[in-house]
Amino acid sequence: MVKHMIIWKLRDDISDKDAVKQEIKRELEALVGRIDGLLEMHILTDALPVCAGDVMMDSAFESAEALASYQANPLHQAVAVGVVRPNVAQRLSFDFEV
Repeated sequence: MVKHMIIWKLRDDISDKDAVKQEIKRELEALVGRIDGLLEMHILTDALPVCAGDVMMDSAFESAEALASYQANPLHQAVAVGVVRPNVAQRLSFDFEV
């Protein structure tokens, strides 16, 4: 199994960050069961004030190949391009095998 973790910092000019966080959460978590190899998707939005990020993705895939397939999948790309990227100033990722 491969874990794929991302932390996003939202753009400073977003007026309703809570709404954006909830949209990101809803859209990404809805991909479970729709993309082969995607086992789990948890979006965390309630960070403590001391955190550098605003949203964290904790996801699990069957394999590194499944992660690569997910990243190119049109369903994922629609969420990434249409919902996540327009709202994000910074992105950090970390992938590892479990």
